[in-house]
Amino acid sequence: MEPAASTTPVVRAAVAQVRSPDSTSAALAAVQRFSEEAAHQGARLVVFPEALIGGYPRGASFGAVVGDRSPAGRDEFLAYSAQAVTIPGPEVDQLCTLAIANGVHMVVGVVERAGSTLYCASVTIDDHGQLIGQRRKVMPTGTERLIWGQGDGSTLSVTPTALGSLATAICWENLMPALRMTFYAQGVDIWCAPTADARNVQLATMRHIAVEGRCFVLAANQFTRASDLSPSYATQNRDPAAVVCRGASVIVDPFGEVLAGPLVDDEGLLVADLDLRDVTRGKYDFDVSGHYARPDLFALTVDTKPRSVVIGLEP
Repeated sequence: MEPAASTTPVVRAAVAQVRSPDSTSAALAAVQRFSEEAAHQGARLVVFPEALIGGYPRGASFGAVVGDRSPAGRDEFLAYSAQAVTIPGPEVDQLCTLAIANGVHMVVGVVERAGSTLYCASVTIDDHGQLIGQRRKVMPTGTERLIWGQGDGSTLSVTPTALGSLATAICWENLMPALRMTFYAQGVDIWCAPTADARNVQLATMRHIAVEGRCFVLAANQFTRASDLSPSYATQNRDPAAVVCRGASVIVDPFGEVLAGPLVDDEGLLVADLDLRDVTRGKYDFDVSGHYARPDLFALTVDTKPRSVVIGLEP
């Protein structure tokens, strides 16, 4: 599918650095507050952090060690699962209503429940309240693999919108060269990066992607104190005032210049005007999936088929 051309060369976009909510209802309230503020500032796109709805359980162990899981940890996972959402579902419907009310496109990180398995996912909703894109993180990192399943290749697609083409890469997916190339080849104007990575090197990663893909990059993280995390599962933090995620959300242009941020140690909204003509200006001398690609030397195969546990075969 060819991405839709933007109806305007300049798009005002926002990144919401949300203070971590301790419940799904609180997360939805935060999305409402930030989307209203973004609309007030004239933004047409708002990007929210990884696992905002459902919760990023930073510091939680879920009672697991190699070779054993505790009964208490199973109860923690039960409590965490209760905050996850289905896609489609009532919480996504609420997001669609907020998008309409505020006239904004939204990219929102969620924890998706499919059966009894959880996925770190994201949804893209347009300003008409339509769910137009969905991602499942293909590779949970480290201990995330204990609680989140692996997404298949069926959601590795760029979303065409009236604002331009949007790609969403979740947290350390941004470090996966093959995944990046998969999105570049589809044509990307705005690269959305819901994340939980607040390291100093994160800024270098976001600037590199902007230059490599000749696209705008909007990275959204949460600001988190230990006291923000749900006591139902995040039981390892002893100092409630400790900052366990400083944020570091940022907006970068196709030449690697920082337009807004990084924002650290507080919640807030970053806003910038994206001149989408800079995507073409940048690709004049470097188009990683076009004139700079060398397909005679390099090729990438991507399996985008949905994967099911049970496949019925006709007799």
